[in-house]
Amino acid sequence: MTSLRSSSSETVQNQAAGDDVVARIRELAPLLRRNATQGEQDRRVAPESIAALQQAGAFRIAVPRRHGGLESSLRGLLDVSAAVAEADGGTSWVVTLSNVNAWAASLFPGPAIDEVFADGPDTILSGVVTPSGTAHKVDGGYRVSGTWAYASASLHSSWAACGVLVQDENGETVDQAMVMIPRADYRVEDTWHVAGMRASGSNTIVAADVFVPEHRVLSVVAGATGANVADHPESPSYRSAVAPMLVMVLVGPQLGMARAALDLVLATAPSKALAYTTFTRQADSVAFQLLVAEAALTIDTAHLHAYRAADDVQRYAVRGEFPDLTARARIRGDAAIALRSVNKALNILLDANGAGSFAEVNALQRIWRDSNVAARHAFILPQVSLETYGKALLGVTEHIAAIV
Repeated sequence: MTSLRSSSSETVQNQAAGDDVVARIRELAPLLRRNATQGEQDRRVAPESIAALQQAGAFRIAVPRRHGGLESSLRGLLDVSAAVAEADGGTSWVVTLSNVNAWAASLFPGPAIDEVFADGPDTILSGVVTPSGTAHKVDGGYRVSGTWAYASASLHSSWAACGVLVQDENGETVDQAMVMIPRADYRVEDTWHVAGMRASGSNTIVAADVFVPEHRVLSVVAGATGANVADHPESPSYRSAVAPMLVMVLVGPQLGMARAALDLVLATAPSKALAYTTFTRQADSVAFQLLVAEAALTIDTAHLHAYRAADDVQRYAVRGEFPDLTARARIRGDAAIALRSVNKALNILLDANGAGSFAEVNALQRIWRDSNVAARHAFILPQVSLETYGKALLGVTEHIAAIV
């Protein structure tokens, strides 16, 4: 119990350090916004933005303290992602996916963690949980082959965390696992040609018959059932339930994009006319006032659900407990409502701002595209999350998601 009390104190300290990172990110907002259009055109975040964010500590938020990281909570990850997304959604997606992969890498045995962060806490990671590769046991480890799409942050990563099916000599699946692969052992295929989140570099990682030592292989099944709670008595961050972390962290960029959209609409309202009406200022229209009020409160709804879920994840982690199925499923439900709330708020703001929102020079249209593409990430589809929660409430034992 003593270790849990001290880890709770460390959580407070890490949260303060995370707040400092958020403050530094906000100072970088003009730079990130300035590079956003070019990043979308190039289909990769500008090197200048990546370097600035590394210097600000944006990529070390989930890295172990012993490697210079902050070991932050889910709330910390959400706040960092949202702060970056206030300036640019694509850049935030790179930061978010690198951070959650850094968190996942920190669940591996010590030697693997030492390898991944050997060059420091600002290492960028890519990865895909989907087991679209195979691993076969050999002396000292596994031979791994596969293709993993869509691997966000692939263009900037030094390591990739990739999902595999572990197969025996007969080709039968005996486990599902994650493997850590260094950049020298995989290549990146240029496959990310999409309507939104273009800067995220979510291309395809390819590895062919790569040797992965045993310490760089981690069972997903064990993690999804709470094995990491007992494995990490030193850190509440790494005792956090795996599935809720993987789902909720993807909400972070959505929160920031929603806030950015609201700020854009509010900023132009005092000087922009309401077309084909007698209003010379949108701000004077009661209809406009009602729309922005509804949008603002709907964005608040997204934050309330996201932060409730993050606080629940942290509370269980600090106590060293693995949340039961209903609690984990409800956290997925929180993610669903947060995503739907952001989507609804963006549509309201586009209605309020008018057709000019879709001009290429207007950042609103990029926010709208980025948000909608990100919301379709398979891991956080709202209908899957809501069905999962409904089944849990009703005591239905068969679930459609392998990781809850």
